[in-house]
Amino acid sequence: MLNAGPVRDAGLLDAAVSRPRASVFGQDAYPSIELKAAALLHSICGNHALVDGNKRLALLATVTFLRANGRTFTLSQDQAFQLVWDIAAGDLDLDDIATALTN
Repeated sequence: MLNAGPVRDAGLLDAAVSRPRASVFGQDAYPSIELKAAALLHSICGNHALVDGNKRLALLATVTFLRANGRTFTLSQDQAFQLVWDIAAGDLDLDDIATALTN
């Protein structure tokens, strides 16, 4: 069960969910599925749109996004936990996150 808290800011949640679809001058800002997933995970972790449960929602949304796009989420529970904590701490950039999601 997700058990995420109530939405604190729907605009921040919308922005986080919309980020993978962003484009610049007609080109995808995040051209691969892994970069789109990284952008989603990074945004939900960092935007704090929920009162509680942002990291849990970020991980669940990312796993769902990857599966919907024919990818498999292969991180163990411990690896996934460490990944979202590192993102929340600001220790990883999008390329690092995409690499972690690919391996």
